[in-house]
Amino acid sequence: MAETFIHPTAVVDPEAQLGVGVNVGPYAILGPHVQIGDRVTIHPHALVDGHTQIGVEAQIFPFAAVGLRPQDLKYDGSPTKLLIGDRTVIREFTTLQPGTLGRGTGVTKIGDDCLIMAYCHVAHDCEVGNRVIMVNASQLGGHVIVEDFVTLGGVTTVHQFTRIGTRAITGASTRVVMDVPPYTTADGHPAQLHGLNTVGLKRAGIAEPTRRALKRAYRALFREDRYKEALPELEQTLAKEFPEVDHLCQFLRASTRGVTRAPRKGGAAEDAED
Repeated sequence: MAETFIHPTAVVDPEAQLGVGVNVGPYAILGPHVQIGDRVTIHPHALVDGHTQIGVEAQIFPFAAVGLRPQDLKYDGSPTKLLIGDRTVIREFTTLQPGTLGRGTGVTKIGDDCLIMAYCHVAHDCEVGNRVIMVNASQLGGHVIVEDFVTLGGVTTVHQFTRIGTRAITGASTRVVMDVPPYTTADGHPAQLHGLNTVGLKRAGIAEPTRRALKRAYRALFREDRYKEALPELEQTLAKEFPEVDHLCQFLRASTRGVTRAPRKGGAAEDAED
């Protein structure tokens, strides 16, 4: 079993908790309340502070600033938390911040097997699911929820309190100001829907009947512009047969910011799948 290695130039507080096989590179800094899981790599010049917990086999790359106090004027110094899951990779110059109090939960969560690319920002009280990819310079405002398997294109910006549903994907430089439904593709400034994430569904092994059901639901909700009528109809039909359609309906029902829609007049790209 590999032993933990701390480079002589690294600054590791004696109170920091390090697991087995951790590698702390030159000039890295770990604060007193940090908890590092087994076989984590802290690359040179990375900074991990605050009440931050990092799961096993994660990697923190150079010049990432992880766990510093949130950028919230109401933050009072309380011991809020940042939780990062197993095998998640945090690339260069990212900023990941703990929760805050008041309207916040006090916890920011990032799930397992995520890839947070260079220059990304995850603000206070965000919840990022498993296997999420944030491409370079994507930015999450406070209280954002990103469900599992989401891909955010480079320089995507997400407004506070917004949700992005599972297996959704955004184009580069997308500005998200309302909830993005699961399984969809969103692009634009501000974002609009441009069909299902058909390629992502196929790659995930989603069965063809389920893909067809999702396409029927998407058309009824967004292409035919029958959102209010279509949602209860889907809840009584396709949602009872297909869990993915049920999840889509529940996501839409729970929206408080409003839902990103397709262009009203012929602007939404149709899926290639019949």
